[in-house]
Amino acid sequence: MERERQGGWVYIMADRYRGTMYVGVTAHLVARIQQHRSGEGSDFCKRYGLDRLVWAERADDIVACIEQEKRIKRWRRDWKFALIEQGNPDWRDLFDLLV
Repeated sequence: MERERQGGWVYIMADRYRGTMYVGVTAHLVARIQQHRSGEGSDFCKRYGLDRLVWAERADDIVACIEQEKRIKRWRRDWKFALIEQGNPDWRDLFDLLV
């Protein structure tokens, strides 16, 4: 029950503009992005050099975040591009806005 009350983030990492993407979910976005950048976050991000946070969305319910992550993972690449480019048309690294 406590897990549902904790908020979370759904986020997308990329290596470059319209490049390889990784969709993830976490309760602590800054720490998770730092893990990805250091190569400890996920084997996929490490293998493909995904170190750019290009999109993130906060929600008050971690379960809703997990559902949204699963939904976005099933989307076509073009739909993910549109989601990112809605708020970040140049695919800038948004990590500096967090810290």
